[in-house]
Amino acid sequence: MKEMMIKMPEEVKKLIFLALLVSCLVLNIDPPLALLMGLILAFTIGHPYLHLNQRATTLLLQLSVVCLGFHMNLQEAIKAGRQGLLFTIASISITLIAGYLIGRKLKIDKKTSYLISNGTAICGGSAIAAIGPLIKANEQQMSVALGTIFILNSIALFLFPWVGHLMNFSQVEFGTWCAIAIHDTSSVVGAAAKFGQEAMQVATTIKLERALWIIPISLLTAYFQKNSRAKIKLPYFIFYFILAIFIYTYFPQGQLFYKFAYMFGKKVLVVTLFLIGSGLSFNTVKTVGWRPIVQGALLWATVSISSLLAIKHLV
Repeated sequence: MKEMMIKMPEEVKKLIFLALLVSCLVLNIDPPLALLMGLILAFTIGHPYLHLNQRATTLLLQLSVVCLGFHMNLQEAIKAGRQGLLFTIASISITLIAGYLIGRKLKIDKKTSYLISNGTAICGGSAIAAIGPLIKANEQQMSVALGTIFILNSIALFLFPWVGHLMNFSQVEFGTWCAIAIHDTSSVVGAAAKFGQEAMQVATTIKLERALWIIPISLLTAYFQKNSRAKIKLPYFIFYFILAIFIYTYFPQGQLFYKFAYMFGKKVLVVTLFLIGSGLSFNTVKTVGWRPIVQGALLWATVSISSLLAIKHLV
């Protein structure tokens, strides 16, 4: 598969990469297009700074989410979170049970299956990163789980806005659906931003509320694994996001700053999705294999379809 890569000097690769990166920051490029640009780069010339990519995407995503909080009203955020709470609890429970059954049926390694289930149920790569050390998953198991979730996330970013328009979803309905049915926060916010500003606000609030479930799931995992000494990774940036919403709601004097922070957050999200796309490689696809992809796809379809039907009847 590597033969398909275009060979060129490393300096040229870096210039192309940096040019695309800057274009995502300064031009009016929407999230799905940024992801597509990254994917094309990954499968043609490759990412020249791949060793830095995971750390960069994590930090930039957290920064963008916090900045987006400077455009949300606290009361509206609480309302959106309350509406999505029932869906969140139900979908997490269903996904973990279904993940166990599907993984067992497909004879997937138990740790890999558990990671994919948690990544689908809670918040994609963040959940996998938090749960992996608790169950003592090795590098191969982590890579397969992360690769599975990433591939499906990439599809979701393109597919969900199209389905949302086809189903004639309202902004609130689509934001709720994204937050429940898409794995990673980056793809949730990106897909919702493509649909509309209100959808993005609803999706971000519910998704970050959902991400907090990393804490009880991690504690339960550590308990059943008899791994009380394991360090649990907490999504601290969510509390900065809440602080940003609080400041925006109760200190209206800073409107100029809030506007800048919000626009900057949207730009950083576009850059983040470009980096996420450029981080995919042929090796990732090859490593994953078909069984984990089938498990991830079946779980994703179960959550997506059941939540879609529920939202159309209940929201």
